[in-house]
Amino acid sequence: MKAIALREIKSFFGSPIGYLVIGLFLLLNGLFLWVFDGEYNILQSGFADLSPFFTLAPWIFIFLIPAVTMRSFSDEKKQGTIELLLTKPLSLWQIVKGKFLGSFLLIVIALIPTLIYVYVINSLGMPEGNIDMGRTMGSYFGLLFLVAAYTSIGIFTSTLSENQIVAFLLSVFLCFLFYFGFEGISTYTKGFEGAVSQIGMDYHFKSMSRGVLDTRDILYFVSVAFLFLSFTVFKLKSLKS
Repeated sequence: MKAIALREIKSFFGSPIGYLVIGLFLLLNGLFLWVFDGEYNILQSGFADLSPFFTLAPWIFIFLIPAVTMRSFSDEKKQGTIELLLTKPLSLWQIVKGKFLGSFLLIVIALIPTLIYVYVINSLGMPEGNIDMGRTMGSYFGLLFLVAAYTSIGIFTSTLSENQIVAFLLSVFLCFLFYFGFEGISTYTKGFEGAVSQIGMDYHFKSMSRGVLDTRDILYFVSVAFLFLSFTVFKLKSLKS
């Protein structure tokens, strides 16, 4: 598993993909949070708060993470190396977890530089240090769990087609459905709005963003990630047989 994860990370940084993902994520956040006028501009909001970043990041990840994961297995299938991968002395779960971990760590690396936002906001506060650190850290933890869920979805969709574009589009659709889709559907289910909205990631991410790490929210994200990784293993079993 460790060898596969390291191979994935090396392949990301052995090509422009890794640098492009990190650069694009930081550029988009930088432009929307500090340059462009609008509701996401922190300097114009008048509050020492990183809420605009945590509102924007999940939407950027809906497109960025599928772009990272789309090649995980579809590229192996296209190049005909999937059979070689499946014959390695590793269980299917170890292979899947290795692929998952490699993609997940790349996104975590992209997130690390954003910690400078915390320092900047902390310095800009009136008085200095006037930032809700509990809420900020809770939001970062929520973002990590959200990234894990998105990544597992992307890994699964990469097994469905050898065409990376198809895998990308399927992943974007599923990530959007799970993040915002159920929230939108809940408005049409009178009497069941709360139950339907709780199926979506947005509800649980916002809950964690309040600074309280509820085990129900953690269990939700872990369950979604485990579910799609299980789907990936089942799909690989069908390819192996």
